[in-house]
Amino acid sequence: MNHTKRLTNRHLDLQEWSTSKSIALSIRERDDLRHFLDSIEPATAREDVYNLTPGSKVGAFEIGDLSVSIQPKLDIGRVLYLASYAMGAKGAVDFRRERFDYQQQPTLTEALVLALTRAARRAFARGLLHGYRTEEESLYTVRGRIRAADQLRRRFGIPIPIEIRYDDFTDDILPNRLVKAAAAQLGKLRIHSRQSRIDLGWIAATLNNVSLVEFPTTAVPEVKFDRLNEHYREVVTLARLILRHVAIETGCGSVRANGFLMDMNVVFQEFVTRALREDLRLADQVFVSDKNLPKTIYLDEGRKIRLAPDVSWWNGHTCVFVGDAKYKLIEDKRAPNADLYQLLAYTTALGLPGGLLIYAAGDANDIVHRVHNAGKRLEIATLNLSGSIEDLQGEIRNLARRVRSLRNEVNRKRQAA
Repeated sequence: MNHTKRLTNRHLDLQEWSTSKSIALSIRERDDLRHFLDSIEPATAREDVYNLTPGSKVGAFEIGDLSVSIQPKLDIGRVLYLASYAMGAKGAVDFRRERFDYQQQPTLTEALVLALTRAARRAFARGLLHGYRTEEESLYTVRGRIRAADQLRRRFGIPIPIEIRYDDFTDDILPNRLVKAAAAQLGKLRIHSRQSRIDLGWIAATLNNVSLVEFPTTAVPEVKFDRLNEHYREVVTLARLILRHVAIETGCGSVRANGFLMDMNVVFQEFVTRALREDLRLADQVFVSDKNLPKTIYLDEGRKIRLAPDVSWWNGHTCVFVGDAKYKLIEDKRAPNADLYQLLAYTTALGLPGGLLIYAAGDANDIVHRVHNAGKRLEIATLNLSGSIEDLQGEIRNLARRVRSLRNEVNRKRQAA
């Protein structure tokens, strides 16, 4: 039997951390895919045929004629919940309640189209959101306020045209621009569902008078919500999530791709950090991620080995808790040695009696390793991401209690000293 999957339609369906059946690839396709997949191994006794293994990135992307979809292992709705919560969406929606009307499980891209469209229909049902936007123009009639300084500098005393500034009440405002930009990005992908293409066309037509803006993935602007625009929260959250994870090109600069890729390692770390911070009621500057450390941490006296723990709690420049978040399954209640060594390095460099490893799934609750001759305690905890939102929130509360207990132990020992 021939297990080789020929790419007649130039489309690959893969799953996060799962090895595919043998797939025929050209040399160019193989080399391009190396930038996006965790492993590409030649199939046994076959020429130009490979076994592909994605890593932690899920979504869809295209390189030339090749279209690739990587499904998450988690339910798609839960992935969207975790990602939107990690971005700071207050009251993030449990997208698993959406009914995906497909004969088969939809791809992440198709699910995003459906979720975005349904959220847009609910938001737009009250009419497009309007707001005031300040405009500056050169006109032959007075509207708003004259910009006297610009008039003198640009017109040298000539009375017309007049440099003016005015507030325009329009639907061409940030929330609508975000939704339009997100729909446009999804529309660049090869979407197989005819209904999904129709839905994206409806969003574009509804927002016809709204400017199409390109937002940088690293700085997608936030929207402040109040009673007047609260009904836009869900659709704006989804739009920002899509724009944040747009895949345009790889770091090498030679392989260009278009798509939507979400790194579940990053999503899990950001979710854990934000959820614990909110449960502990701490400020962003107190309970921080590895990207916002208040000072550089070194393991060695020569200050050559830099460390960046995923999550930590600080009193000024003094660390009182350290932890690491790992999006991986723990089997047989044993954490990988490399993860334990990493946590030990953090506790040693920061002078802490212990730290916490947080895994995405597994059977490792309440496991504690006491390090011989070091006086360090390495604790392990897991979060079940596939249960109900209520169960997940309960696990976060339990995890926060363990974090608080570790912090209190540090304070007691430092006070005693």
